[in-house]
Amino acid sequence: MIDSTAYIHPSSFVDDGAKVGAGTKIWHFCHVISGAEIGERCSLGQNVVVMGSVRIGDNVKIQNNVSVYEGVVLEDDVFCGPSMVFTNVINPRSHVSRKHEYRQTRVRRGASIGANATIVCGATLGEYAFVGAGAVVSRDVPAYALVVGVPARQIGWMCQCGERLPLPVATPDAAVRSRCEACGTRFLLIGDELRRAEDQGDDAAA
Repeated sequence: MIDSTAYIHPSSFVDDGAKVGAGTKIWHFCHVISGAEIGERCSLGQNVVVMGSVRIGDNVKIQNNVSVYEGVVLEDDVFCGPSMVFTNVINPRSHVSRKHEYRQTRVRRGASIGANATIVCGATLGEYAFVGAGAVVSRDVPAYALVVGVPARQIGWMCQCGERLPLPVATPDAAVRSRCEACGTRFLLIGDELRRAEDQGDDAAA
């Protein structure tokens, strides 16, 4: 089912049985397979493929040359940079069928994946996590974490607005408070876990 307010470029194919939400735009040379579900106000750039059984939330931006394979779940407000890569089999062989061995990759709300990054299947990217361009992610990424490199390693924290926070990766002692200089959101770092201070009922964050 395609919502009447969705836009699909004439060069793209949306198979019968796929769902496309209101206000979503699907640009040149895309293919959405039957069974895929795409939410509202999404944007699929040139040459994007969405396989059947994939679930994509609302306001998701998928840039050019990205394939979203079976087993991938993208929650609301996710950003996928140009030519980034998802996988769904950990040990592929051309002559061995492993369609029953797909591993789920979940990208939580608000997470961003930079251009040319690779997400190895089975990983979960936490809310508002930020994966730097060209990184290779092979394990879970905490919420708000900034990861870069091959293999990806955490080097800091990002606000939900996309600005880096002046915080260490972890603190072994007392909790550390921080405020985003761009949007004013307040955070509390406890050990290696970052939380919004408001979510903790703490209105005294610096």
